[in-house]
Parts: sequence; structure tokens; C-alpha cells
Amino acid sequence: MSDQTQGSELIELTQPLPGIRANFSKAMTVLAFALTGLALVPLGAVLFEIFFKGLPYLTLEVLTSLPAAVGEQDVRNGFANAILGTLLMVGVASLGAIPFGVMAGIYLSEFGKEQPKTAGYIRFATRILSSVPSIVVGVFAYGVIVARIGGFSALAGAFALGTIMLPIVTLTSEEALKLIPTSVRQASAALGGNRFQTTFRIVVSAALPGITTGVLLAVARVSGETAPLLFTALSSQDWPQGLLTPAPSLAVLIYQYSTSAFPEQNRLAWTAASVLLILVIIVNVASRLVTRDRLSAR
Repeated sequence: MSDQTQGSELIELTQPLPGIRANFSKAMTVLAFALTGLALVPLGAVLFEIFFKGLPYLTLEVLTSLPAAVGEQDVRNGFANAILGTLLMVGVASLGAIPFGVMAGIYLSEFGKEQPKTAGYIRFATRILSSVPSIVVGVFAYGVIVARIGGFSALAGAFALGTIMLPIVTLTSEEALKLIPTSVRQASAALGGNRFQTTFRIVVSAALPGITTGVLLAVARVSGETAPLLFTALSSQDWPQGLLTPAPSLAVLIYQYSTSAFPEQNRLAWTAASVLLILVIIVNVASRLVTRDRLSAR
């Protein structure tokens, strides 16, 4: 290609777009922003409605008290037990689902190529499990744990939530690892890193933000699940007594109180929904800050 041709192409690139193309580009930009705003309207409406009706009744007493019986006057009324029960079951579910899910994602992305049939079966089963309705998972957990130990329990609820979390963590971890360029793996191997060092010290570390996002999606998903807990943990008006007894949760309390005929319980349902949203937001923001600090330190 001659210098004259290169110079003419450079001039074309530096010249402004024709009027029609410039107007079309501006119109598409405005349309993209408008559609993005339109997509955020339902989310904003839900958040506004929940916080508008729930935050006015959010007090320290609500966060530190047990539910009071209907009709009782001058008695502390709250759902501290449901907050603790939710944290307990989601925490136990995370302890089981996150390590297994991340390791399964690592296997599918980094080691499954050597056994494509086995990896294909695992990936197919994981995708099927991710699409199973949560109420079916609740029935499964009921048959596996509740029916065998003879009672509802926080352990059964955690098992159901962990079953829902597992495929989400697995699939998102696999996709996050696949986004890491092959050149990163080759560079590690060129510097003398073996397969496991490359995978766990280089690839997983680089994919940590994406893996963290998948974990957060799983935690946010199960934090609001109601149907599985109705079949497994049921509910309780007292503090959680352990993993082998029925346990309260915010999702079940919201379900029960929102359908109640008593206004005071309806108000608590809105407040509990606000608390549940705040907890999810706090977990997301905290994990983002931790991930950002880790990336900045590299």
C-alpha cells in the first residue's frame, strides 16, 4: 500500500462523520439510554414501593425483638429471629455450595477438556439442575432429610438452598474462567509454572471478580427463596435452636405476614422485605470493595 493511499485513509478517519451518520449515531445513543432507563423502571418501582412502606417502621426494636402474639399491646414486636435464621441457613448453604461449585467450575474449564464426555455430562446435569423450580428442590430436600430425620430443621433448609446455589456457582465460575485469555496460561507455563500452579495461582486469581459475582448472584437468589424453606425449615417464633430444629427466615415471615389479616403483621412484612433487600445490597457492595482492593493491589 502506497504512502498516498495511507494518507488518504488517515484523512478519512480524522474527518467528522457525515451529517446523516452523525445524527443516526446520536439517535441510537439516545435510544439505548432510553431503553436502559425503561428497563430500570420496574426495578426502581419495586425498590421504591418496598422501602417507602417498610423503612418508616424500621427501628432498633424491630431488629432485636421476637415476634409478638397478635393483639398484644405494649409488647416488643420484631423479627430478629428470622434475620438470624436466614443468616444461619444461607451461611451453612454457602459453606457447602460455594467450594464445590467453584471446584466444579474449575474442573469444567481447566481440566474437562481432557475428558470431554465426563465434562459434558456434568455440564448437562448442572444446567438441568439450574432450571429445576425451587419448589421441586424443596420437595427433594423434604424427602432426603426431613422425612428421614422425622422433622423440619435448619439443616434441611440449608441443604435445599445449597442445592439451588450449586449450579449457579458452577456455571458462573466456569464462564469467568473461560474469559481469561489462553496467553495468560501460556505465560505461566513459560515461566515454569505447572498445571496446578497456573490454574489456582494465576487463572483463578485473575477470574476472582467474575467468580465473586457468581457467588453473589447465588446468595442473592437463595436469600429470598420461600417455597424450599416451607418444605424443610418451616418456621418458628423463637430463636434458632440449632441445625436440627425448625428455623425462622425472613422469606417465610414475609410470606406469612403479607397474607395476614392483621395490619401490624402486614407492616412487619414490608419492613422485613426492606431488611432483606438491605442485607443483599450490603453483601454486594462489600464484596465489590474487597474485589476492587485486591485488583488494585496487583
